[in-house]
Amino acid sequence: MIADILTKIFFLIAVIDPLGSVPVYLEATKQLDLKHKRKVAVRASFIAFLILLFFIVVGQLILEGMNVTLDAFQISGGVILFLFALTMIFGEGKPESEKHLIKDYKHVTVFPVAIPSIASPGAIMAVVLLTDNSLYSVQQQALTTLLVMVVVSITMSVLLVANFVQKKIGEYGITVISKVMGLILAAYAVQSILSGLRDFFKVIN
Repeated sequence: MIADILTKIFFLIAVIDPLGSVPVYLEATKQLDLKHKRKVAVRASFIAFLILLFFIVVGQLILEGMNVTLDAFQISGGVILFLFALTMIFGEGKPESEKHLIKDYKHVTVFPVAIPSIASPGAIMAVVLLTDNSLYSVQQQALTTLLVMVVVSITMSVLLVANFVQKKIGEYGITVISKVMGLILAAYAVQSILSGLRDFFKVIN
């Protein structure tokens, strides 16, 4: 039980990547005073959690409405997560790629801090995978939702001390850590693909 909780927490940390959001947040709020910077950190984290919660609740309904099988979802979800992980590993990195999205410094809470920095496409896909009705009980899904809230709270805490984190680790260090998170995410994605293929061929046989 504890091992499963720790595994999910590390996976959610890898896919949400709290440290990777620091440079994006600092760039997005560079024209704001400390009070308003803190407001952005809190509001963006809250909005990101609501977005992830929405997909936890509705994601399964969408899949069932489209008659998507569990095996197909595991494989496609794994492929999407793997491609997302590759952008983290081989791309210019989460901080740099998301900084380029900032066009309006007056309205940065929702975009790009909440989306896609915290509630990224990878994070959305991950929470849907982790709360599949065919695999997990209501209690397990409730626990996963709680863990998502914990990781988003950790992200908010990191953003509130973003200047300190930036000084201690540096943007280069944050980029390196984001790439390591990408490796962890890639491993999970491959496992999801293999599990989906294994179950698919069992059904055929």
